[in-house]
Amino acid sequence: MEKLSDRYPDERGETEIESLGVYEGERNENGERHGNGKALLPNGDLYVGQYRDGLRYGKGVYVFKNGARYNGDWRHGCKYGQGIFWYPDGTRYEGEWKRDARHGFGVYYYANNDIYEGSWKKNLRHGMGTYLYANIGTKFMGTWMEDRMQGPGQLVHARHRFHGFWKSNLPYGRGCFTFENLCMQHGHYVHMKDPAYDDQTWMYTDKIAEEGDEGDKSATTEGPFSPRIGILPMWRARCITPYNPELLPPEAVPLQEEASTESLIDDKSEDDIWPKIERDLDYPEGDHDHEEYYQGEASSRIDSP
Repeated sequence: MEKLSDRYPDERGETEIESLGVYEGERNENGERHGNGKALLPNGDLYVGQYRDGLRYGKGVYVFKNGARYNGDWRHGCKYGQGIFWYPDGTRYEGEWKRDARHGFGVYYYANNDIYEGSWKKNLRHGMGTYLYANIGTKFMGTWMEDRMQGPGQLVHARHRFHGFWKSNLPYGRGCFTFENLCMQHGHYVHMKDPAYDDQTWMYTDKIAEEGDEGDKSATTEGPFSPRIGILPMWRARCITPYNPELLPPEAVPLQEEASTESLIDDKSEDDIWPKIERDLDYPEGDHDHEEYYQGEASSRIDSP
């Protein structure tokens, strides 16, 4: 998987320490760059802004030779605070930075006009976040962990929405569809092998996913996610009831860094929800017409842009 750092290896910019670039501006009594200045760095990058004790500090604009540009806050030579970064491919990030990484709240505008707005941690989408699919107008609102949709969330369409849980970027487990607050279809998602892929592909991608959970913590931010190859989320309808907000799965909540994924769904357990659903049952289980429709509906919505 290609990482954003691989596409833009010089995103941090040229270091100011003992640099030989051309500098015009203020200096302190020790001869260090201090105050307002302009520097043409040895690698061809350009910085115009504030310095403190020889390092970029305060407000400044850094223009990369590849066309990228950062305009925002600096601290001790690093992007730190509020800033906007324009990437060469036309994507843009506006938000908080910490030690040269997207960290805190920010908005990422993708080349295909999709938009992610929410929390970041060390350049990865992490915490509460919303992803808008520009071409279809669908929106995901929920929990992200290390650049993946993981935990409670909603997939909002024009006239209906899905409430449930996500696992490795795919809906998984029990959930429900709601239709303009008139009725609810309850059921669950299961992950099935895609018949287009053989067993070897299934085993290989499953191993990669497991290793990724413990090993490589980096991920691309080119799109919302990269679903595991060879896996399809399949919707199994169980019953339909009148709309009742008490039957909805728990909503996403801000992450507690020490909490496990399971702790995100303890506020309203399945044991509490399903007895209420069964009491409100209006239709027999296994509404295959609805199941087939939403199986296709979900598959068309969760592909990477």
